[in-house]
Amino acid sequence: MTKVLITGADGFIGSHLTEQALQMGYEVRALSQYNSFNNWGWLEDVACHDNLEVVSGDIRDSFFCDSLVSGCDVVFHLAALIAIPYSYQAPQSYVDTNVSGTLNICEAAKKSGVSRLLHTSTSEVYGTAKYVPIDEKHPIKPQSPYSASKIGADSIAMSYFNSFNLPVTIVRPFNTYGPRQSARAVIPTIISQIASGQKRIKLGDLSPTRDFNFVLDTCKGFLELAECEDAVGEIVNIASNYEISIGDTLNLIKEIMNSDVEFVSDSERLRPSQSEVFRLWGDNKKIKTLTNFSPDFDLKAGLTETIDWFTQKHNLSKYKSTIYNV
Repeated sequence: MTKVLITGADGFIGSHLTEQALQMGYEVRALSQYNSFNNWGWLEDVACHDNLEVVSGDIRDSFFCDSLVSGCDVVFHLAALIAIPYSYQAPQSYVDTNVSGTLNICEAAKKSGVSRLLHTSTSEVYGTAKYVPIDEKHPIKPQSPYSASKIGADSIAMSYFNSFNLPVTIVRPFNTYGPRQSARAVIPTIISQIASGQKRIKLGDLSPTRDFNFVLDTCKGFLELAECEDAVGEIVNIASNYEISIGDTLNLIKEIMNSDVEFVSDSERLRPSQSEVFRLWGDNKKIKTLTNFSPDFDLKAGLTETIDWFTQKHNLSKYKSTIYNV
């Protein structure tokens, strides 16, 4: 049985990846960020499993990372600060977690001699598209402290492949959505506000386009890349090869939820003018060539699954839809 480590396992994508890895027969060590409440985040929903070991800690501590990685064959590194608005307020924390934390994981993986390290990047590193669909050769452009920190983290990870032959793959998901996603993201923002009975939806700019991917498809991409030796040393998009504007996404959600809500522009939710990424549309040819990956969910099917989850009372109660979550 292959033993895998998933950092950021208590988060949105990480908790789903943990579930899928367990279903595939992996033995999983799941990292939950340490807190004094001994709360495991979304792992609380999946924690009962014989092959799951939950560990609490912080990737900013190199000594902890050494013990965390020890004994694992494959590392899925997802732990990161990801909220773009908060990166304007606390940029140092993004460097500490995303850059230094990735350095600690890479060094620990090198010492431990892991067979694979899959480092999580983001489509935000590309900035506004210069051409579409965006392939892995597209220029990178830091349009927020968050994206800058992820560019730095990607570079650290790839440097360990080039310098030490660490078997690294840079996994670059485009906009992932689904059950358990933070309310800081646009799709949960829309759904939770409608589901809680609000008649006016507060959003930022409706014109940017995104390449949305259902979370189970994103996790499928991670797991297929982990089993692909040809992906070592490569940067690989996980994308649907489809773009839709935020405005059209809002209207699709309204249609599925049979809602007549109206949109209200909220200046607090607008990015600084130079920071907004106006167009993201990912090319997924490379991952399809490497792994035969293809998404199982189109946008409407994925949104329906997401809406079904958010509209369950015990799930919706975990979200404060009236508060803007940075």
